[in-house]
Amino acid sequence: MFVFGLAVVFKLLSIQFIEGDKYKALAEKRVVKDVVIPANRGNVYSANGNLLATSIPKYDIRIDAVTSSSKDFKKYLKPLADSLAKFTGKSSGYYQRELRKARANKNRYYLLARNIGYSDYIRIRNFPLLKLGAFKGGLIVEQRTKREHPMGGIAQRTIGYERIDEQGNITRPGIDGAFGIKYLRGVDGKRKKQRIGKGQWKPLSDANEIEPKDGYDVYTTIDVNIQDIAHHALLEQLEKYKADHGCVVVMETKTGEVKAISNLGRSSKGYYYEKRNYAVWESHEPGSTFKLMAITAALEDKVIDTSDVVDTGKGVLTYYGKKVRDSKYGGYGKISVSKAFEVSSNTGIVKAIHKAYAKNPEKFVDRLYAMNLNDTLQIPIIGEGKPIIPDPRIKNGRWSGIALQWMAYGYGVSFTPLQTLTFYNAIANGGEMVKPRFLKEVREFDKVIVPFEKEVINEQICSKETIKKVQQLLKNVVEKEHGTGHRLYSENFSMAGKTGTCQKDYRDKEKLNYISSFAGYFPAENPKYSCIVVIHEPDKSVGYYGADVSGPVFKRIAQKIYTDTPLVDEVETLEVKKPSVEKEYESYYNLAQTYKTIMPNVVGLPVMDALSLLENMDVKLKVKLKGNGVVKEQSVSKSVKLKNNQTVVLSAS
Repeated sequence: MFVFGLAVVFKLLSIQFIEGDKYKALAEKRVVKDVVIPANRGNVYSANGNLLATSIPKYDIRIDAVTSSSKDFKKYLKPLADSLAKFTGKSSGYYQRELRKARANKNRYYLLARNIGYSDYIRIRNFPLLKLGAFKGGLIVEQRTKREHPMGGIAQRTIGYERIDEQGNITRPGIDGAFGIKYLRGVDGKRKKQRIGKGQWKPLSDANEIEPKDGYDVYTTIDVNIQDIAHHALLEQLEKYKADHGCVVVMETKTGEVKAISNLGRSSKGYYYEKRNYAVWESHEPGSTFKLMAITAALEDKVIDTSDVVDTGKGVLTYYGKKVRDSKYGGYGKISVSKAFEVSSNTGIVKAIHKAYAKNPEKFVDRLYAMNLNDTLQIPIIGEGKPIIPDPRIKNGRWSGIALQWMAYGYGVSFTPLQTLTFYNAIANGGEMVKPRFLKEVREFDKVIVPFEKEVINEQICSKETIKKVQQLLKNVVEKEHGTGHRLYSENFSMAGKTGTCQKDYRDKEKLNYISSFAGYFPAENPKYSCIVVIHEPDKSVGYYGADVSGPVFKRIAQKIYTDTPLVDEVETLEVKKPSVEKEYESYYNLAQTYKTIMPNVVGLPVMDALSLLENMDVKLKVKLKGNGVVKEQSVSKSVKLKNNQTVVLSAS
């Protein structure tokens, strides 16, 4: 027994002094843990300061029913129950019973309110007993944040989000996802929680608690007015043509700032919502909008000119058993290259490109490369589709005997709508290719942390001579009566662009569908905005040509931007002199200076001028007016001396 006693004492001393720290740490680990306090995510704003995405704090309010003294608990039980009853609508008796039960069961984590906003949180924490705080009143507050989009579904996919699922997988679409880690997320804090049984953990106040640091605010280039115009113009057309999905991008020509981007896809129930970011992600065959790239390359290489004549024959060409057809039955006969572009003749463009590059297709591909068409835009938004350009030197199965001819009118190549728009924007911009930009600056309150400036991809994609020629071609597409975009022409404002109608799933006739597009810029003479509209799988029974489906969206956007957004922000001078106006003013001024107490001749003057003249004389007059317009008669004759309070009647018509 003595030896056994010594063994027990030895073990106790060993645990106390040798292994004590180990067991203390283990015990503490089981009952106390560090918990992350998420930082408030920064807000996302539009260019004009409208809130696009924000983190809203939400609160769970609990009570430690044991920590308050018996005196305080009895004193404040009924007032607290009355306050909770008013807040929730349940009876005061219900809360009195539940709180007594919680105290009897030593419940240190009883839930009072879940997922409430800040104003309700402030209200509840001032309820009786709870306002005594955590130690005396048992108040426990747990805060989390929820991401909200005040603009609703408009541009929601581009604004984006950052989500982490139960397996830890992170999804980061849009601006919120792209800039989340670097700017928006902030730095999380830490606090300790104590295990109180039944799998529940109670927050502890601790000197080592680390406060979270909120994320920065991000100001985008999005203009909510233009965004609203683009969204509803696209939505209206998608519904009209019962299309599967579509997108619109509006970009500021000089800076590359994306002013609007809308991506709408159809749900299984038939309504449209921001399903995917098609403008950034979806790489597809562009069809006739690629003819601009083909013509620009050939003009720059000086292998064709716009005045060259091509024979479209009867509107059908055959290469290796594959046919190239024009949309016009019977073709266009012999036409110039410029007209072939303006009427979007497949045979005309293909014949011109075939003649110029058939013996050296690498030259054509190299020119496309030189204009940066093989590069991604490397925008920060995740998921950009890769451009595809067949190259005879690369053995990847894309090049064939008909690859050059098919490329000429937009098949076999692939680009995202944003990549296509970037090229059209470069043409509008005199040859300078700028990178599409979604951010203006990063701020902390009113302090600018990171400004974002224009980024140039290529200072000059081709010569000024080529630029002027293709600019005229794009203008002719809309302005000339034979142009495929002529139905979009308006005398009130000018536009330039190219229609595109591309077959989709053409290898399976049963699945055959269309992609309708329109890319261009406005005004045609001094472009301020470039824009692309792409609509996939419109109902063929309603229509599918680019001029019919996508063109009207482009026009509606341009028209409303002209109406709602002034293109000239500053008037340099208003000093424009008109002789007739100057003469009228001189006459009025002389009358006012000459007649101070004598009745002037006001017949022939506008009523407002006559009233102003008489009311500013040295004599107080009562002027009565009959009619509107120009004074025809006056009750007091010219040159009669006037008296104070005399009445003068003017008849006008």
